[in-house]
Amino acid sequence: MNAKLTLRMEETLILVAKKEARHQGKSVSRIVGDFFNSLSAGTRQQAALPPITTSLLGVLKQGHASETSYHKHLRDKYL
Repeated sequence: MNAKLTLRMEETLILVAKKEARHQGKSVSRIVGDFFNSLSAGTRQQAALPPITTSLLGVLKQGHASETSYHKHLRDKYL
């Protein structure tokens, strides 16, 4: 069951939240709900990570990355 919750915050923060919600294709309520949900004990460790880092978790499960391959990538990209 959904219930209403009123939050008070700076107007500029509200504008930032609305812009980010549009960018993610979600509502501000959904973003706030997801945040509160992430505070549960099972996801507390991931909640401490920035969102961009969290989105990358598990990307290399099947692959392998080494410092050497990263340096090669940088040389190929910038030289």
